[in-house]
This record gives sequence, structure tokens and C-alpha cells, in this order.
Amino acid sequence: MSMTLGALLVCGALSAVDGDTVKCDGQNLRLLGGGTVNVWGIDTPEIGSHAKCLKERKLALIAKRRLAALIKGKKIRIESKGMDRSRRPLVNLYLPDGREVGQILLREGTAREWRPGERNDWCR
Repeated sequence: MSMTLGALLVCGALSAVDGDTVKCDGQNLRLLGGGTVNVWGIDTPEIGSHAKCLKERKLALIAKRRLAALIKGKKIRIESKGMDRSRRPLVNLYLPDGREVGQILLREGTAREWRPGERNDWCR
């Protein structure tokens, strides 16, 4: 089985923008959650005015706080896998113990699986 490794990124400062986006030295990076570019990834609720309902806004804040807690003060390995349509790097984040951050969010329920052409309804 062959495996293509992505490029490793180094950040001086890493912070959570929302539940599935981090900022690395001023650049937004979109979490894949261990997924594959254009095949599957993770999705979290939209934050602020992008949310479609109050429930989504509240869930978005929970997801952002959880992502922030997972990465705060840790040496995170960032593996770039390509770009999305908005030219944002798509990344997998790994904790020092090797766990992938997006997979943790999926297991805990603050993220859902994303597939092309599908949208998660966070308001139901």
C-alpha cells in the first residue's frame, strides 16, 4: 500500500478560528479531520452571522472552545494535504500523543463528517 505524505507546516502561533479552522501565523487552515481532499473531511457549525439559527451559533462556540482547548500550549504536528476551493490549506492536526484532532472532535460530537455536495443541518 503506497501512502502520500503531505507537507509539514510550522507555526509560531496557532489558534482556533472556529471548530474546523485554525489560524497559523495569520493564515487560515481548514481541518480535514484525517480525511481525504475532495472525498471526505469534517464539518462544524458556522459561527456568528454565518449560522442559520441560534442552536447552530451555540454549537459553533462549543466546537471552537473544544478545538482551542485541544491545541492550547501543545506542540501540534500540522500536515498539509492540499487546498480547498478558497485556496485555504487543508490540514490534519496531530497531538503529541499522535491522535488526530478532527477525529477527536468527531468522536465527541462537536464535528460531523463532511462529503462533497452534502451540508450538515445544525439547526435540527
